[in-house]
Amino acid sequence: MNARPATLLVIFGATGDLAQRMLLPSLLGLERDGLLPDRLAILGAARTELTRHEFRSQAHELLVQQLDDDREDWTEAMDRLLSRIDYLPVDLSSEASLDTFTADVDQRRGDGDVLFHLSTAPSWYPAICSGLARAGLNGENARVMMEKPIGHDLLSSMEINDCIGQSFAEQQIYRVDHYLGKEGVQNLLALRFSNALFEPLWNSQHIEQVQITVAETVGLEDRAGYYDEYGAMRDMVQNHVLQLLCLTAMEPPARFDPTAVRNEKLKVLRSLRPIDGRESESCSASGQYSAGAIDGEAVPGYLDELGRDSDTETFVALRAHIDNWRWSGVPFYLRTGKRLPKRLTEIYIRFRPVPHSIFQHDRSSIKPNALIIRLQPEEHISLCLMNKKPGLDRDGVQLSQVALDLDRHNAFDGVRRRMAYERLYLDAIDGNGTLFVRRDEVEAAWQWVDTIFEGWKANDVTPRKYPAGTWGPSSAVVLSERHGHSWRE
Repeated sequence: MNARPATLLVIFGATGDLAQRMLLPSLLGLERDGLLPDRLAILGAARTELTRHEFRSQAHELLVQQLDDDREDWTEAMDRLLSRIDYLPVDLSSEASLDTFTADVDQRRGDGDVLFHLSTAPSWYPAICSGLARAGLNGENARVMMEKPIGHDLLSSMEINDCIGQSFAEQQIYRVDHYLGKEGVQNLLALRFSNALFEPLWNSQHIEQVQITVAETVGLEDRAGYYDEYGAMRDMVQNHVLQLLCLTAMEPPARFDPTAVRNEKLKVLRSLRPIDGRESESCSASGQYSAGAIDGEAVPGYLDELGRDSDTETFVALRAHIDNWRWSGVPFYLRTGKRLPKRLTEIYIRFRPVPHSIFQHDRSSIKPNALIIRLQPEEHISLCLMNKKPGLDRDGVQLSQVALDLDRHNAFDGVRRRMAYERLYLDAIDGNGTLFVRRDEVEAAWQWVDTIFEGWKANDVTPRKYPAGTWGPSSAVVLSERHGHSWRE
């Protein structure tokens, strides 16, 4: 961990959608709460020809549109943030532009560290990093933050990482998976490792199955070209879903620091049983949404939105196994998709049934305990337990399942909901890489995912249609039902 906070944040792609929709609002949140270092300057960089005044005016207009009713409480913070921000048109392929940029960066950072955030298409990463290296801006007092996806498969990921690695050392590279910045995801670590209640039960002796669902109601929106190239497996499973799997299944790290946490996540990825050959048919399902309805409103199918034929999957369900002592024999059901009935990110942990029931007359009502960790849209934790129904009955005790609920918004009423990038920016500025993804993690995830694609190709597996507003194709139901399990819906 680099203990020196950055004195300069450079955002490449500062005029792009991510910067305007997520990054600037996140910086405003940090500014409002006094979490940005006093000396930190922010430099927007892009090819677009804008003056400092034009960029600040655009930023101001954008931030005002995103504020809620307590806008007056943010006015001073917005003024402070805008006073930190400058803009410089940059073309790193031009030596003259690179010289101007280098002189500007050196002047602004002084004797402090600089954080370069590559908020651009990943195809630009090698060129940007190479340009920074040519300018001598890749020294020990620099770090680089970059977005997913790192590659399209294992080979392309390794090629991109090799190019970046020629300019920056691994400890200088902060690979973003924005799910790791979400409060609910971080709370998963707190729930597991700060409570004595769960860890003794967190194994195959007591847990029957785990389900991880990342469901979206939206379709392509403005990402048609990107999404059709990547699909649900590459866009969601390879990063977000597998990161949630790692945090759920990892061993307790020795310390809460970047090396210890990421080492334990890597062990999970390397313990995943390959889904190859015929396993790709029995342990996976893929789908593509057709026309249907979301919240009572008709929506078009994927091909209608795309405007051409495509075999890209918009839904994936997997039955994964982690071959280690803790999880041997426990299925991890993973699913993600677009145009599903509701927006939801949830981890469902179902415990094994009691070995023997003393309530012989009411056996059928006894259900296994379950822990439900909802990450979005609202953060909510439920522990489902069996309880006696109130009242008298000559047949004896009558049972019913009830939930012990923790609604984090009610429990922490008055605490502002933060954007994921607030946490990620705070850590990257401070040089803390714990919530960022290491190269070997990325490549281990790609290796596992590539095996599934190879199995699909070998067995001519193509996505099956499912109507928008449903929970995917029937093959996803069969995936769990053939093993006596059902998806939680």
